[in-house]
Amino acid sequence: MPSTTDGSAILSPTRIRLALLALALGGFGIGATEFVAMGLLPNLAQDLLPGLYASAPDAANAQIGWLISAYALGVVVGAPTIAAAAARWPRKQLLLALLAAFTLATIASALLPTFGLVLVARFVAALPHGAYFGIASLVAADLMGPGKRARGVALVLSGLTISNVVGVPVITWIGQVYGWRVAYLVVAAVFAVTFLAVILLVPFQAGDPLATMRNELKAFGRLQVWFALGIGAIGFGGLFAVYTYVAPLTIEVTGLGAGAVPLVLVVIGLGMTVGNLLGGHLADKSVRRTLYGFFFVMIVALVGLALSAQFLPGLLIGVFLVGGAAAGLSPAIQTRLMDVSADSQSIAAALNHSALNIGNALGAFLGGLAIAGGLGYVAPVWIGAGLSVIGLVLAVVSFAIDRSRRRNGQHVPYGTDLIDIVRDAA
Repeated sequence: MPSTTDGSAILSPTRIRLALLALALGGFGIGATEFVAMGLLPNLAQDLLPGLYASAPDAANAQIGWLISAYALGVVVGAPTIAAAAARWPRKQLLLALLAAFTLATIASALLPTFGLVLVARFVAALPHGAYFGIASLVAADLMGPGKRARGVALVLSGLTISNVVGVPVITWIGQVYGWRVAYLVVAAVFAVTFLAVILLVPFQAGDPLATMRNELKAFGRLQVWFALGIGAIGFGGLFAVYTYVAPLTIEVTGLGAGAVPLVLVVIGLGMTVGNLLGGHLADKSVRRTLYGFFFVMIVALVGLALSAQFLPGLLIGVFLVGGAAAGLSPAIQTRLMDVSADSQSIAAALNHSALNIGNALGAFLGGLAIAGGLGYVAPVWIGAGLSVIGLVLAVVSFAIDRSRRRNGQHVPYGTDLIDIVRDAA
């Protein structure tokens, strides 16, 4: 573990652990703001779309799923834009600006009166998401030291996964009892506390003085960057096809009451916590084997869940394994992006969350189409299995290209290869 983060200040192990804890607390808040809507889907539909919910609750639940898609699309837009534009900023100051934006936009989500305005607020609240995780991952990797990048990423993401064990179920319960608007105000308070923690505990880290938006955007000229984004964007959709509609799946398919939804969310969160920590450890050993292994587990888990969701053990085991496999993929995809992005590290660290939230939007959208089409609440699970198969195929193809390049004697496989391919074809 390094003794400095800026070349001068010596940090004790305790100070490093506290700094990592502060960064993880931000992940806790992000997990809450992103996932709490999934457990409160019927509550949101009743309040924001009362007429539609009274006449067609399935259609209302599917439309409220747009709030989740809007958040995911906000991540997709905000992550590369903010990361590229602010790569020169001192990292601590950038984290504080992002946390302030989270706090204000989440308060707006809680207070705005109509579905359309809340939809816009959820999009705005998501803009800092990817940049926060990207910059926090770079800070954590620096604090952890060489050879422990994936574990540093996993520690930051542990806040998100622990949020799914504790924060999301508790805040979901608060939303069920006191209203979904109160739930979002609680989330805003978490962000405010994180803002103070980062001020007090995270050491100064300079931005990259050589970084420019043009250099950061060169990442999009690399074929393997696009493959890594596709692996996350499509493969991760398997989780969100299930997670978005976990409340109606629990109530309508398994036949449990609304009070069981927080329990199911705890089980998903436990799976995500275990999978994230295991994935970070394994990805430092082999990114390729980690991706293959967790995709296999995810596909099997989704098929098993689709076949057994009407039974309580099938539901709980299925969502635990789906959550665990998806969370195990995240640090591996993050590390893969950092590996293939060459000198565009800031945008690469953020792009992982753009990719995962494209998966979020894709899974929620396709699942909503299936439900609105009358296929039932198990249909999104089958859709998720198909998306995960495509993600695994993309991973296999990506690493096959690496092997082909090594056989051809290419020592540096990652450069502006997409531009080269287009130029050669022309």
